Amino acid sequence: MAGAAAEAGALGYHVSRLDDAVVGEARTTAVAHLRATLARAAGLGRPACIVSSGETTVHVTGRGRGGRNQEFALAAADLLAAAGGAAVVASVGTDGIDGPTDAAGAIADSTTIGRAGAAGLVPGRYLSDNNAYAFFE
Repeated sequence: MAGAAAEAGALGYHVSRLDDAVVGEARTTAVAHLRATLARAAGLGRPACIVSSGETTVHVTGRGRGGRNQEFALAAADLLAAAGGAAVVASVGTDGIDGPTDAAGAIADSTTIGRAGAAGLVPGRYLSDNNAYAFFE
């Protein structure tokens, strides 16, 4: 976190760290964490960067592919779209691995849901099937 915060600061971002570990079920934690992050960002200058870390989990009920970071990013996408401005969530495994995939995680932004709709993708279906990898693919 220190390295990410330092690099963001060097790039001109107003940086804030959330030191409480992000834990819990990825799809529900993503929404709660993003709400807290957006509240924190409201008090920062622009551009802003919030750095946090943790280890979420996924209760697999579907038959898709994806890891906890991909599921976290997909679950955050709806709230990003509703946030009313440009915003990005990057959820990545620092070891370069996210579940049974070749991805280290995923990035969602405030346009992800709109672009998905234009492509005929229904994010909730991908979440229900634990198939965030296919969604971001």
